[in-house]
Amino acid sequence: MKFSILIANYNNGKYFKSCYDSIIAQSFKDWEVIIVDDASTDNSLELIKNLIDDDSRFKLLINSQNEGCGFTKRKCMEYAAGKYCGFLDPDDALFSNALQDSVTYLEKSKYIATYSKLTFCDENLNITEDYAKIRQIDNKKDFFNSPIQVHHFFAFKREAYLKTEGIDPSLKSAVDQDLYLKLLEHGNAKYLPVRMYKYRQHSQGISQSSSKEKAKESFAKVIFNTMKRRGLQSLHGKTIPAEYNNAKEIFDLLEYQNSISYRLQKKLRIFVQQLFS
Repeated sequence: MKFSILIANYNNGKYFKSCYDSIIAQSFKDWEVIIVDDASTDNSLELIKNLIDDDSRFKLLINSQNEGCGFTKRKCMEYAAGKYCGFLDPDDALFSNALQDSVTYLEKSKYIATYSKLTFCDENLNITEDYAKIRQIDNKKDFFNSPIQVHHFFAFKREAYLKTEGIDPSLKSAVDQDLYLKLLEHGNAKYLPVRMYKYRQHSQGISQSSSKEKAKESFAKVIFNTMKRRGLQSLHGKTIPAEYNNAKEIFDLLEYQNSISYRLQKKLRIFVQQLFS
């Protein structure tokens, strides 16, 4: 099996059909889909079962109780068999080239992951715009993906994931950031500036609701844990606290990224990396 598409579902039944259709439409055909349902209370399971029917490429697992995103995405990885993996949210969709472009690059390069343009869509998946801030990263010890530069579609080598401690099962949000930062400690990621991922914006989405502040808090904790895991005691003259206190304290530590000298140095390093990659 070459590619495992991983879907953590909770109450996204109304959107799943377009997610499913985008998988079936992939130009690259050597894939499996691992779906873990987190004890949905809508009609998700009925809809998913009807769609996948007896297609052996799809595996459906169900949590006995609602566990949260971190637990569910970690479980997806436990059942994945592909050489490469990538998460697809059940309310989103892929462009038909997503798997092919990702696999083609990963097969011929030393990078452990690729990531693409992120394309915003309305609730009906009509394209509105591309997210403007995604770019090639400078993967150093002080890279924490804040502000967000790495996003969907993120495809990665499963062997690299197995070198990490895995997704934090206690996380309710910022799960993808936890995954990215852990993987980037075992290799580099390449930005492929093509459309691969349709991100549906709707009223139930995390980024559209009151959950946004909770997500920010979770992201701060992910960054703090990353700092500790990497053995950092200070960042550009600022001491990293021994214990986590609040999100503001963590994001204040990242203010150095706004300096002109830091941004110029980063651009130069990325240019040199691109030149010799």
